Amino acid sequence: MNSSKINKEITNKKIDAHQHFWQYDSVEHVWMTDEMAALRRDFMPRDLKPLLDRLDFDGCVAVQVRQNLEETRWLLELASQFDFIVGVVGWADLRSAELPSQLGRFANNEKLVGVRHIVQAEPDDNFMFGKDFRRGIAGLAELDLAYDVLIYPRQLPAAIGLVREFPDQRFVLDHIAKPAIGEDTREPWAAGVRELAKSPNIYCKLSGMVTEARWNQWRPDDFRPYLDVVFEAFGPGRLMIGSDWPVCTLSATYESAMRIVIDYIAQFAAEEQEGILGGNCARFYRLK
Repeated sequence: MNSSKINKEITNKKIDAHQHFWQYDSVEHVWMTDEMAALRRDFMPRDLKPLLDRLDFDGCVAVQVRQNLEETRWLLELASQFDFIVGVVGWADLRSAELPSQLGRFANNEKLVGVRHIVQAEPDDNFMFGKDFRRGIAGLAELDLAYDVLIYPRQLPAAIGLVREFPDQRFVLDHIAKPAIGEDTREPWAAGVRELAKSPNIYCKLSGMVTEARWNQWRPDDFRPYLDVVFEAFGPGRLMIGSDWPVCTLSATYESAMRIVIDYIAQFAAEEQEGILGGNCARFYRLK
């Protein structure tokens, strides 16, 4: 990574590396099933800021949930209005020949730090091997944009191949690849994560775990075996904390979701804790 592009001050901040904002629309947010009815309302920066303050977090990275350019534009507009939104992971059609012009609309906005496609919803587990998709990935490094990998464990083999194919591209694994925590199942997820982590160009977000556990019935110890795996695989230098708010509220409060990681990392040196709580995120996304 080009450290000259990194704001040294922000590496000392605490940053929630993964959360969402939306204005609820029944057509746009069809993925919210009846059991997710509590999410069918607006979630905006004014709702998140008190939660960040309560844990002494300084900022957040807002991540897309809708696969359209309008949401990317909207998230960047929010980021211009609220300084604590330090980065945006938006969406652009990586399979489109018009990708350069799509992203060109935002080329001068330093808060666009990455893009994401909701690969977990794709029926083809080898979706990321598609020629057009890989062409899109190949163009991200030139634009200095990271790519968030959102997958289920069954899609780990494709992720391993993609990350190896593009060693100069920055990748980050969302939600530790969503293992079946509620079923206390670790294989073949653990083997896949260990193999993926062998590539030094991928980081991992310690996020999205509470909704893979038994909703509102989990105990902190339920997550320890999974955290043990990702810490062994990635090491503390390539891990970052994320809440997945407001999705996490289906199974936990914001604070209890974050404390799973905060309490776990108490065993590590202060410098490593600081990295996981913000520094690694700032360096990975090259936050300005």
